[in-house]
Amino acid sequence: MVKKGAQTEKKMENIEYDAIAIGTGSAMNIIEAMLSRNPDLKVAVVDKDEPGGICLTRACIPTKILLYPAEIVRIIEEVGNIGIDVKIDKIDFEKIVKRMHSSIDPNIASIRKGLNSAPNIDYYSDKAEFIEPYVLKVGNKKITSKLIFLCTGSKPSIPPIKGLSKTGYHTSDSIINVKKLPESLIIVGGGYIAAEYGFFFSKMGAKTTIIGRNPQFLPQEEPEISEILRRDLEEQIKIITNHEVKKVVNEEFKTVIAVDRDSNKEINISAQEILIATGRAPNSDILKPEKGGIETNKGWIKVNDFLETSQKNVWAFGDATGKHLFKHVANYESMVVYYNALTDKKIKVDYHAVPHAVFTYPEVASVGMREKEAIEKFGKDNILIGFSKFEESAKGGAMNLNGKNYFVKIIINKETNKILGAHIVGPYASILIQEIVTLMYTDKQTYTPISDGMRIHPALSEVVGHAFYNIMEPYDYHHMLKNLLGPR
Repeated sequence: MVKKGAQTEKKMENIEYDAIAIGTGSAMNIIEAMLSRNPDLKVAVVDKDEPGGICLTRACIPTKILLYPAEIVRIIEEVGNIGIDVKIDKIDFEKIVKRMHSSIDPNIASIRKGLNSAPNIDYYSDKAEFIEPYVLKVGNKKITSKLIFLCTGSKPSIPPIKGLSKTGYHTSDSIINVKKLPESLIIVGGGYIAAEYGFFFSKMGAKTTIIGRNPQFLPQEEPEISEILRRDLEEQIKIITNHEVKKVVNEEFKTVIAVDRDSNKEINISAQEILIATGRAPNSDILKPEKGGIETNKGWIKVNDFLETSQKNVWAFGDATGKHLFKHVANYESMVVYYNALTDKKIKVDYHAVPHAVFTYPEVASVGMREKEAIEKFGKDNILIGFSKFEESAKGGAMNLNGKNYFVKIIINKETNKILGAHIVGPYASILIQEIVTLMYTDKQTYTPISDGMRIHPALSEVVGHAFYNIMEPYDYHHMLKNLLGPR
């Protein structure tokens, strides 16, 4: 008999597994490979969000489905210059959003069904948190394994802006579910997310303003690349840089109060909606990795060169480590973890040529070092710059790119001819950069195959080949750049 006031605690069920994966994005690459080798393994897969990972459910894939109509709008706006008389009568925003959901929702449902029906996978649609090394609490169960994969993703980073919570705002997680186009939108942040959503909503017809705290729009890119994109986007978007948002108030409209970081001059901007796009933050506050003996750095999970955490046989990759928050990097890292955790082959992670793209119009694509990084590492006298403008290629001229100043920039080690980095602003930049990325993963990493090889004329890819024929010293490049960009 229990005395009055006494507390009883229900003992949690304890289940042991051969492996546990936290996250249903790139972690599933490893789980699928494990089970294909040994179907008798018992695996737990845990994800508090919709299955499929951030890329499928609320980032890469849905945003690119949304951005394609914006790209088409941009092209239609310019075809009058080449003799095509056409106008846009209506943009059906609701239909565009529905198309996106009709594309991703069946994939999410299919993944959920597969996880629930797999005989050797226990799927937990719930939060997981460590309670001790190799032991996690999921709902009312304890799950344990000596092999754990942490692919926990990330979440929107929300700055401490006075009045923001009370006023209400969107993040990149919630904005894809907006069914009605806002008449006006303020985007706080000046990086990739701000650029892509700014492009999308402006082309859909919303009056759009971007406010970034960094003096440079797209601070992760080469300054001249950012400048070209900024000038293009400013034809329809108001872009404000070097301003700190201090306060948000909700009056007739939502009003953002920002201060110039140099002059302290205050500005007020009002809009119907606010989107916070100030980067990503770790999810470790949910996971509690410290209870599992796993070290973190500002919330990001620390790993060694083999992607193993401070706890043996606990591996972390993807956004969880905070290194390169791209799906293609997470997929690459999942391969590295698979070999290191489950085979005799040991691979160190290699980030020397991580590509990325910004899917605005024009696109921006980059890989490897920026010029400043290359000079700091090798010295200005050991660096060469390759350069080519889109309009100087036959295809670029055919596309009426004259005067756009879109270009390819290559950074080369003078002594070894190694490609250290590449940066492109212009149509199809994400495609054009790929041949350079591939060469950067060869043994010698030189541009010799491009200079020796044959390419189709007059394809747009000639602009890449031309950049390797037009190589100069950094001083000459920047002298030419002044003439190209002119005064701001």
